[in-house]
Amino acid sequence: MTLYDVPAPAKLNLFLHVVGRRADGYHLLQTAFRFIDLCDTLHFDARADGVISRARDLPGVPPEQDLTLRAAHALQRATGTKQGVQIGLEKRIPQGGGLGGGSSDAATVLIALNRLWGTGLSRRELMALALPLGADVPVFVFGQSAFAQGVGEELAAVTLPERAYLVAQPDASVPTAEIFSAPDLTRDSSYITIADFLASPTFCFGRNDLEPVVYRLYPEVLGASRWLAEQLGPQGIAVRMSGSGACLYAEFSELSEAVLAKTEITAIMRGADKKISQTHPRFRLVQACTGLAEHPLRNWIAR
Repeated sequence: MTLYDVPAPAKLNLFLHVVGRRADGYHLLQTAFRFIDLCDTLHFDARADGVISRARDLPGVPPEQDLTLRAAHALQRATGTKQGVQIGLEKRIPQGGGLGGGSSDAATVLIALNRLWGTGLSRRELMALALPLGADVPVFVFGQSAFAQGVGEELAAVTLPERAYLVAQPDASVPTAEIFSAPDLTRDSSYITIADFLASPTFCFGRNDLEPVVYRLYPEVLGASRWLAEQLGPQGIAVRMSGSGACLYAEFSELSEAVLAKTEITAIMRGADKKISQTHPRFRLVQACTGLAEHPLRNWIAR
């Protein structure tokens, strides 16, 4: 049995406040998650011998750190199934970008193998398996735009307006642990309520408390943010960082507006490349994306 071309969407943090720190070192957050149609793609080939493997190695990620393998083993242990799987992964979501690519891949593994292996776990049971894999994994199993609290496991569904996004990855990858361990990270932001968030235009609400630390440690991300803001500023469009970075994004009412912004920005970069006197930040990715109302696999979980 096989499941091919299974999507794992990226996420954006529409705001991110750090409101405290637990005794075990985990940070307490308040944030809003939204999925976008920038996706990794996974393929699953069931095995009868119980072996869990990956079709190809992921550069820089040893097997013991591979969240897709860890998720598969977690489901296998929890259910006692004797089935195995070979997992193929096509990466499109940047690593170290703050878009939750690894977490999304892990969640898609849990959801897809629950279907492929016929293990029949509920959404709540899958979310319980997801949390030890990473703070962002549960929201991808939850499957809806969400207001999140705690370490990311306290989730409430929210209905967001249709929006599109320009997503840009500067020439940098940011390790999440480095940012959360920084001594100058704000850890005492005031608590807000879900009503506070829903009463405000989503993109204008709050801030990302991780931005100052990332901008200090990675000046190339700061430079890219300022440059994008200069290009989009005349349209009244602001730029924000997702998660712990390095990816930046801007919100638009229509996908056509995001596509036009991408076209204009890439044209400016091409023109500057031809002129010695003009420079611009380097980007690994510039992509126009649609905001999703729910995870593409939300209906794969029966209960």
